[in-house]
Amino acid sequence: MVANHTSHLDVFCLAAVVPMRLRQRLLPIAAGDTFFETHLHARLATLLLNALPMWRHNCGLHALKTLRKRLIDDRCVYILFPEGTRSRDGTMGSFRDGLGMLIAASPVPVVPCYLDGAFDALPPGARWPRPRSLTLRIGKPLQFEQVTNRRAGWQTVCTELESAVRSIGPT
Repeated sequence: MVANHTSHLDVFCLAAVVPMRLRQRLLPIAAGDTFFETHLHARLATLLLNALPMWRHNCGLHALKTLRKRLIDDRCVYILFPEGTRSRDGTMGSFRDGLGMLIAASPVPVVPCYLDGAFDALPPGARWPRPRSLTLRIGKPLQFEQVTNRRAGWQTVCTELESAVRSIGPT
């Protein structure tokens, strides 16, 4: 699942729609420098979210290869926010190439999602959520098995998925 990212509520909203039979294999990819910064944070992210860390600033190709192998071999479900960070103003940013590295030339279906209202409910810097209406739009799964696993293919994956997420967002 790939989605826009505006709030720490996003992962909970996306996880809530995953069928129970897949919940054991649901792994949100979380910012290592936020959710795995201390031992306590790491334990909470792992226990509460079943999250896997992605180090935004020093993420090597080996880390993406490991995540890709696990995605394909273990048939798990990742929740990814390809913008790389939460929006600071509620608007959707551009998707980063790491998404393409995970998906290009793989048989893995990718479900584009757009979450609206989470920014108003819990914007960056807020301590507690506020009661707000949330809307989750889910698009048709896309596959990129025929896309080359090279830079041009990565960019194709990112462009198509970003477009798919934007197209189901508010007009």
